[in-house]
Amino acid sequence: VDLDTAKQELEEFIPHVRNMSDSSIRKMAGRDLMRFKQFKKQGIAVKFGRFSQKENNQIRKNIEEFLSITGIDSAEKLLFTSRYPEDKETVSRLKAEHLFCEKLSEGIPRPWRLIYYRARKMFDPNNYKGRYTKEEKEKLKKYYALHGNDWKKISEMMSRSNLSVAMKYSEIKSAVNYGPWSKEETQKLMCAMEEVIRKRMQTGDANSLSSSSKSNRDLLIDREKLYQKLPWTEIEAKVGTRYWRQCKQKWTTILTNKMTKGQQLYRGTRGLQAKINLIKRLHEMQVEDANEVNWEELSTTIGDVPKSYVQAKFYKLKVSCVPLWQRKTFSEIVDYLFEKKLPELEEKL
Repeated sequence: VDLDTAKQELEEFIPHVRNMSDSSIRKMAGRDLMRFKQFKKQGIAVKFGRFSQKENNQIRKNIEEFLSITGIDSAEKLLFTSRYPEDKETVSRLKAEHLFCEKLSEGIPRPWRLIYYRARKMFDPNNYKGRYTKEEKEKLKKYYALHGNDWKKISEMMSRSNLSVAMKYSEIKSAVNYGPWSKEETQKLMCAMEEVIRKRMQTGDANSLSSSSKSNRDLLIDREKLYQKLPWTEIEAKVGTRYWRQCKQKWTTILTNKMTKGQQLYRGTRGLQAKINLIKRLHEMQVEDANEVNWEELSTTIGDVPKSYVQAKFYKLKVSCVPLWQRKTFSEIVDYLFEKKLPELEEKL
């Protein structure tokens, strides 16, 4: 099928297909178009968003059957073949011979790429590995000394995700204070924030920050400049005694206090209502992964607050209310909160 025809035929199933790259469209035409047409004949619509329990079970079944057919001894080796260089050639050959793409997507009316990502998430043993041991921290320091910021290489050596090793190294690379913030530290943070925000502002906007005292009293800058896409590692270096995530959390607290004029948004009946609204909106969104959530939009369910404030509140909810949350998917956590915690909060309210 030529590219224009592929776009035209796929558009029936994927309305936004013309916004996709040509290479993605070609792959979809090969992997998905015939499947979508078959599902259409059966009266089944193509799905997006949250995977159902039935679909998760179908993925498990498809993987188990493929392993049984090929003799590949683990789902990890099948889905993360590059982790097994000695078996890569054999596994790749078996995947091609036994039509892995077709087998994985069997019975699931979704684009193949989304099914593949879902399978990788379900079967990655590196997910939810918990706290770093003392030995792991020492290894991480050693690997960083050898490989610098090559987080991909270090993550493979540590059997952790790229983001996990980068964040953990940021925490352990220097002496960090974990107690309450001192006035001096808070002032350093405020000065660091002002400096990086100044850099991001155009010359005309810079006049609104004519002095440190003025910026501390009245941060009249648009929201994105205040808390989105800020250079946190640079801010961490300026503060000196806190790692970047602590700086980000403290800045969120300062901003929330300023934006709400010091009101306690998460206390008493207001707090209960905020939790109820948050759970309901997350459930309505029907998304499969936290990365798909529009946290900016969700912030209005609590009040005029930064999105990181809402993310922090959701984290506290899941940790305090959802048993074994580390082993659950994002959608399973939201379902649990909606089915088990929401009625309890509404009754309490």
